[in-house]
Amino acid sequence: MAVSFSRKPAYAAAAPAPGAPGDLRAKFMAAISNPYISASGAALLFLASVATLVLITSDPHAGSPVIRLELTKIGATKNAPEGWREALGGDPAHEAGLLPGELGLSANPFGPIMAKAESEAPVAEGLENAPAIPQGPGLPQAPLAGLSAPGPGGGLLPIIAADGRTAAEAYARPFTPNGRPKVSIVIGGLGLNAQTTRAAIETLPGEVTLSFAPYAEGLQGWIDLARAHGHEVLLETPMEPADYPANDPGPYTLIAANRPDDTVRKLEWLMSRATGYFGLSNYLGARFVDNDQAMNTFNATLKARGLAFIDDGLAARRAGPIPRASADRVIDDELSAGAIDAQLRALETGAAARGQSLGSGFAYPVTINQVRAWAAGLQARGIQLAPASALAHR
Repeated sequence: MAVSFSRKPAYAAAAPAPGAPGDLRAKFMAAISNPYISASGAALLFLASVATLVLITSDPHAGSPVIRLELTKIGATKNAPEGWREALGGDPAHEAGLLPGELGLSANPFGPIMAKAESEAPVAEGLENAPAIPQGPGLPQAPLAGLSAPGPGGGLLPIIAADGRTAAEAYARPFTPNGRPKVSIVIGGLGLNAQTTRAAIETLPGEVTLSFAPYAEGLQGWIDLARAHGHEVLLETPMEPADYPANDPGPYTLIAANRPDDTVRKLEWLMSRATGYFGLSNYLGARFVDNDQAMNTFNATLKARGLAFIDDGLAARRAGPIPRASADRVIDDELSAGAIDAQLRALETGAAARGQSLGSGFAYPVTINQVRAWAAGLQARGIQLAPASALAHR
């Protein structure tokens, strides 16, 4: 049913003389019958009502009322035009959350965002009674002198030091082999959930390598905390999967068909998100790692930065001029305690046969629980738990 704003007088009379009261009344009725004028009047009336309400309810001594828009939510929309933050006059550096293009290294590893997440979020199921594991000595806090230079947006990029030291060497966990077969575990997807991230850091042995998502809030704080507990750290690199763009790993995904300079530009943004990692790991990437030119650019960039590359098995056939290791198996493809235990036992068998074995998993509560329990009995079974960097080779 159509609704009309026009209103016609119920009577018809001869036109009154100009200037007469009837003439003025007719002009008024004609004006309010215009739909645009009616709508504008309604809007003005609404705004006036809001202003009156604010004046009545606000504190007269608090100054002018301020309406604050949450800039991170506006920026997260795909249709946000360029320059939207500047137009609003906001300072995104003081907003909670991180937008593509923003770089804000955490000066305080235990800042308010992390503290709030820890106090308000429920403990992840299965981790309520997880005991803390003695981690051994912590690793030095990053950045180490001579191993970084200014990067995009004020972040730090890894560099090879003047004396030849590299991040792959300096940020790796020290390891002394004891002659036994070695097994390494990488737990990825960290930094996105505060409870599971803290559980992985505090309840897994320090020899377990932790891999962090580049989009995580408080990323530098999490890396600092992990290193303080003895864990070496990897930074995840989102790479183009086979079903891209239906499966999109994020705005800085490395795309196989991109020009080399575009790949380097994205890598530099990702690498400058934090410091203290000894190498990169992949997040997805079936299509990217299958492309020769894309992987040549990737390897050349990591070589120039002095970084290692540890992947989840997708790049097992890829060699390179950098320290490399590929997972022999993903331990939690089937998400159950029994299936994960079977994969961990298979890693032990592989290590006994080949001298070393590497497993990759995600920060699921069940994965963290099973790895912690499994690692506690490794020594008695004649296996040495080793950081992933100890398995990397050129």
